[in-house]
Amino acid sequence: MPSMSTKTATRPTKATKAAATKAKRSRLDVPFAAGVVGSITRPPLVRDILPRHPGAESAKAAYSPQMDAAVGYAIALQEAAGIDLISDGEWRRHSYTNVIANICEGFVGDERPGLRIGVYVTEPLRVRHKGFIAKEGKFLREHTDRAIKVCAPSPYILSVRLWDPELSKKAYPKREQFLDALVPVVRDEIIALRDTGVDVIQIDEPDMTSLLDSKKEPFYGSLQRDLDLAAEKINEAISGVKGVRLAMHGCRWNSLYRGWHWEGGYERVISAFNKIKVDQFVLEFSIPVAGNVSILKNLRDDVLVGLGCVDPRTETLDTPETIAARVEAAMKYVDKDRLSLNPDCGFAPDIRHQVPVDECYAKMKNLAAASRILRDKYA
Repeated sequence: MPSMSTKTATRPTKATKAAATKAKRSRLDVPFAAGVVGSITRPPLVRDILPRHPGAESAKAAYSPQMDAAVGYAIALQEAAGIDLISDGEWRRHSYTNVIANICEGFVGDERPGLRIGVYVTEPLRVRHKGFIAKEGKFLREHTDRAIKVCAPSPYILSVRLWDPELSKKAYPKREQFLDALVPVVRDEIIALRDTGVDVIQIDEPDMTSLLDSKKEPFYGSLQRDLDLAAEKINEAISGVKGVRLAMHGCRWNSLYRGWHWEGGYERVISAFNKIKVDQFVLEFSIPVAGNVSILKNLRDDVLVGLGCVDPRTETLDTPETIAARVEAAMKYVDKDRLSLNPDCGFAPDIRHQVPVDECYAKMKNLAAASRILRDKYA
């Protein structure tokens, strides 16, 4: 009788876990590392692959062979440009927020003219594709040996963008109820993403940052309540998540060649930022309305800073020397070992944002060149 063998699953040993940790530390231990915030401009191919709205069809199209091939190109663009921290360009998503509609049922497409949000909640959330974002990290980890970053939306920004007092009242009569329902969904995605071996998980939270503008009306009653609630819910979503660098991105939105939405330095929000238990803040400073980099001295001294030193909203191509000078200005207030380089915002946060790929590539090349200038000079 022929012998029979049984194949058993291999469990990670302490040695393999230690090796993985060492590799992750090595990938991240790059002085003045150059990275993107998240999104890269989507070529027509990517926009054609995805249907009109997020949802079940979009979730299927996002992991089609055609999209896998396209994302491979996004990775190659960044590697060729010299980027140290790679994303997938967020090409599998309609936007950085509306990815939640690929994860959960309960949303419908928003056809009202002039609105940016794309979907709104009308039914109680039901998780359809748990780990949808984690699949982005898994593909990235398998297709580049560089450090990788994947973004997840903050529960607060989702509650602000995707809830409507009339259209959502059947599912969630109060905005706070929707916010509370989002926290465990986002948390599960973050944990699954961490387990793929991703190096950085970035929480995207521009709406919290928009409160720095005195013209912005708070959604939850008062500036302080909004800031405290946003910080509290982000902390709930990341509580106990170890083994990965946790970052948070705050900006004034990217309206492409139309500019930004909100103006003002980070003074009004910095105390709330310091309550959020992340390892890094990814902030913008290349536009005049972003305020002075001196505010960085008010951040907790145990956090890293991803310095926004390239503006993705204009056709202007800053030289590597100009970009490096912006970083040197920040070094007066933050130790150089805490600094990495990135654009102010994603190059195309929304699928409707159309910027020439060549423009995006040229800006990434100059960003990476600035990193090399700084490494040669200070590292």
